[in-house]
Amino acid sequence: MGHGKAVCQSAWSFAKYQMLDRLKLKISPLIQVIITAVLMYAISRAVVVGRDCFLGGIWLAAILVAIGGGVALLGAYEFVKVNTTLLPYVPEKTTYLVTGGIFQYSRNPMYLGFVWILFGWTVYLAQPLNFCVLLLFVMSMTQLQIKPEEAVMLQKFGDSYRDYKARVRRWI
Repeated sequence: MGHGKAVCQSAWSFAKYQMLDRLKLKISPLIQVIITAVLMYAISRAVVVGRDCFLGGIWLAAILVAIGGGVALLGAYEFVKVNTTLLPYVPEKTTYLVTGGIFQYSRNPMYLGFVWILFGWTVYLAQPLNFCVLLLFVMSMTQLQIKPEEAVMLQKFGDSYRDYKARVRRWI
C-alpha cells in the first residue's frame, strides 16, 4: 500500500512539474494580474463572511494602487530609457542588464508594482480571503515568470547578473 502511495505522489509531482514547466513565460504578467483581480472580485461577491469595510478603505486602496502603478511605471521607464525589451515572455531579447533607477531596490519593480495594485484591490474589496489569492499571485509570478527570466539573465549576463542578484533582492 505504501509503495502505491509513493508512486501516485511521484506521478503527481511529475505531472505538476510538467504543467508548471509548460506555463513558464507563457502567460503575460498583465493577464495574470487581470485573472487575479477577477478571481478576487468573484471571491468578494461569493463569500460575504469576513468582509468588513473600514473607514478610509477606499482612500487607502487608491493610495496603494497609485504606489503600485508608480513603481511599475518607473520600472518600465528604465527599460525604455536603455532601449531593451518590455516583453516579459521573451527575456532572451533583453539587450541590457538594467540595474539603475528603481532597479537598485528591486530586481522586479514592475511585478512588485502589480502586487501593490492587487493589494490595493484587496483592500478595496475588503475580503480577507483575497490575501491568500494575493499570496498565490506572488508565488505564481515567482515560479512562472521571475525564475525563468532569472535563468535567461544569468545565461546572458553571467557574473554581472550574479553580482546584481547578490546586491538587490528579488522583490524588495
